[in-house]
Amino acid sequence: MPRLDPVGQYEVTQIWPPDLSPTEYTEYLEDFNHFLKENEAEILNQEVWGLRRLAYPIKKKSSGYYVYTEFRAKASFIAALRKYLYLRPYVLRELIVKLDKHAIEFNRRRQEKLKAQNLSEA
Repeated sequence: MPRLDPVGQYEVTQIWPPDLSPTEYTEYLEDFNHFLKENEAEILNQEVWGLRRLAYPIKKKSSGYYVYTEFRAKASFIAALRKYLYLRPYVLRELIVKLDKHAIEFNRRRQEKLKAQNLSEA
């Protein structure tokens, strides 16, 4: 009997160097999104947290750009994603987390709260 490849919900947080040009940054983000879509991953939410100070230096950098992406994909895709991120010289650090039902609900509420704040500011 063939094994099923379950679809799960994941989030990946990446830290990129602080000295990227806006063009490089946009190009890398588009490349990452294209990689996800090419591998049948569905992007649910993507946030650019911007430049933040690091708790400790990474590759002699004391700050970095944080990029957060929440997506739905097959479990077998995660190994390919790890390899993709490892081979990108601009990724200082990455963290991939599989979300359980409580984290999914928490993220949903957080997104609703952010949308409500953005609407009230407009």
